[in-house]
Parts: sequence; structure tokens; C-alpha cells
Amino acid sequence: MPSTLTRTLADDAATAALGAAIAPLLVPGLSIHLCGPLGAGKTTLVRALLRALGERGRVRSPTFTLVEPYSAGGLALAHLDLYRFEHASEWVEAGFDDYLDGTTVMLVEWPERAAPLLPPPDLRVELAIDGDARRATLAGCSARGMALLEALDGSA
Repeated sequence: MPSTLTRTLADDAATAALGAAIAPLLVPGLSIHLCGPLGAGKTTLVRALLRALGERGRVRSPTFTLVEPYSAGGLALAHLDLYRFEHASEWVEAGFDDYLDGTTVMLVEWPERAAPLLPPPDLRVELAIDGDARRATLAGCSARGMALLEALDGSA
């Protein structure tokens, strides 16, 4: 069973702070799955993570483009949004396997839309709306994901 860490996020600033705290812990090839309903803060978290890595350009939601690639903080990153997928096969048809090169950090929103073709993540971030706040449950699903959680927990 993967190790987990849960945080209450009072507002968008707290969600952004979590993204900023994750940013320096990223390593090439890491895969992060971002789960939760519309409006739970998935893109907010990714935007803050990219800003913390030094991205100065516009950070758009990839809802319509499906993928937005970035180079920031010495890392190649791909922010994917699979919300519009109707079938898992669209993962292969879109050529997204190319990002599984072992060097690109994958930030995948709506990963369940590509299951079972999308490989399992190193870290799973489940965002839930909890009244006026959000709840983030992070699960380490690999040795790298668990190491990231340990470092994140130690920095709090």
C-alpha cells in the first residue's frame, strides 16, 4: 500500500503553496496523476508548480490542446489534460507515449480517462472540494513518489 499525506487547503493560495512545495522535489521522468472533480484545483496546483520552477510565460490549461510542454527549472515537463478523452485508445492515437521517455516530468489531469494504457504514476494527487476548502491526498505509488512524499512531509 502506498504511503499517503493529506493536507487541508483553505484557498487557492494554499493550493498554490502545495504546488510550489512539490516543484523543487521533481526529478526527470517523474509521473504525477492529478485527480478530482472540475474546480478542485488541479490546474491551479500545476500553474504554481511551474511558476516555482521559474516558468514566466503563460501557463494555460491544456483542456483543449490536450498537452502543454514546458522547460523550466532544468526539467522538461508535459502538462496533459485528458478530460476530453472518450476512449483510452486516444492516449496512443495522440502520441502521448512519446512523453514516456524517462526524462519528461508528466503532470496528468484526468488520468483515469486513459486507463489502463497510461502507466501508473509515481505520485497520485487527489484533490477534493471540502466545504469552502479543498483536501489534497497525496499517495506515493513508487519508490520515487514515496521519497517525494517523505521530503514534502519533512518540509512542512
